[in-house]
Amino acid sequence: MTAGTCVQRADPGAETTLGSLYAAGARDVPVWAPTAHQPLPHVRWVVGSNRAATRPLGMSQSYGPNPGDRDDMIGVIRYAVETAGITFFDTAEVYGPFVNEELVGDALRPLRDRVVIATKFGFDLDADGGNHGLNSRPERIRQVADASLQRLGTEVIDLFYQHRVDPNVPIEEVAGAVGELVAAGKVRHFGLSEASARTIRRAHAVHPVTAVQSEYSLWTRDPEPEVLPTCAELGIGFVPFSPLGKGFLTGTVDTSTTFSAGDIRGTIPRFEADNLTANQALVARVRSLADAKGCTPGQVALAWLLAQGPRIVPIPGTRRRERLDENAGATTVSLSADEVNDLSGLAARMGVQGERYNDGGLSMLDR
Repeated sequence: MTAGTCVQRADPGAETTLGSLYAAGARDVPVWAPTAHQPLPHVRWVVGSNRAATRPLGMSQSYGPNPGDRDDMIGVIRYAVETAGITFFDTAEVYGPFVNEELVGDALRPLRDRVVIATKFGFDLDADGGNHGLNSRPERIRQVADASLQRLGTEVIDLFYQHRVDPNVPIEEVAGAVGELVAAGKVRHFGLSEASARTIRRAHAVHPVTAVQSEYSLWTRDPEPEVLPTCAELGIGFVPFSPLGKGFLTGTVDTSTTFSAGDIRGTIPRFEADNLTANQALVARVRSLADAKGCTPGQVALAWLLAQGPRIVPIPGTRRRERLDENAGATTVSLSADEVNDLSGLAARMGVQGERYNDGGLSMLDR
């Protein structure tokens, strides 16, 4: 979900880029910038220039028991739009599986013309939700699109990501299949997740890639050497997931934290006790800066991401109204150039201990 003013539809005849709007001091800016190779069909989505974001993943899986029931979560999502000004929602068929799309669809149905919805394909799920690995064959992509449209209760998917790159299916076939869905009016834009720079270029040559989503935060810097420069060169938006380090960068996770059954962090090496202890120095520096600014560590972490460039739209997840407000408030936190540089050097100076995924998760990364 991306915080901002209500989504507006820019003049479809105007040639506007993200950079030119920022240079002109515009209040509303596109989430993704059109380029000569990447015209945005139908409408050009714009949101408020504050660009805060979140995703409802945790409402259906990965972070332990839910603090509320389904109606409560629908209320949180509607609060995000109506009160927090959030307009970009990220989901996937594998979240739940299936039920997160249904939740998002039910919550947003009366607000559909005010929001942008992104979802994803790429896993081989059976009818009961069993996960049999990766599957991005064109016929599977078409099946997922139709099923996601039904679960979301919408006529079009605004942004359709490949969730993980499938090594058994050439990315050119994937891009071509999504391009056919765009031509059919079922999808507006094509995205990739955790894709390498080489894969991004190959896909973009077949059908314009609008956005790339990968893990990126103060303690996960993998996209910086190649992916971020490639996105900038090609005019592709970048959407960091887990921008708060799965909660670590909020300063609320330490060696005393107990992860419940179903909490993905209990399976991740970076959250093992020894690694958490070693990584506390990094979050202590973030907390110190937050205290000086009168904000929270999480807001500093999000403000640092927003400072990396106008094409970056982070999507922190939450299940609580107060966290929506806190995350959106990060857009008002101003960091000086020296503060940004200091934060940028934290991981190199202090080190980050532990992998960001277990072996199974690492095996699905496109490197």
